[in-house]
Amino acid sequence: MAIVKSKLLKQLSENYPNFLKKDLEKFTNIILNEIKRALIRGDRVELRGFGVFSTNIQRARISRNPKTGEKVNTPEKKTIHFKMSKDLFKKLNNEEE
Repeated sequence: MAIVKSKLLKQLSENYPNFLKKDLEKFTNIILNEIKRALIRGDRVELRGFGVFSTNIQRARISRNPKTGEKVNTPEKKTIHFKMSKDLFKKLNNEEE
């Protein structure tokens, strides 16, 4: 099950009932926009205990259309890379510290 922003906001409002929902929404939008802007600049974003977001450059290449088999030029593009922290890895795999 994927988590969407509305479910995240619902969980935050349940855990922090003293905050208004609109304030929590502004807060999460600010955080997500800052992560997005940092990745656009090419910076690395580290959230301790969660993981690291960074960008990789995928070189231009010649690929094939799988349906027709014809060659297609694929331009250079940026991709997002996520590496989880050791703490998150251990929690996901039920390992003891």
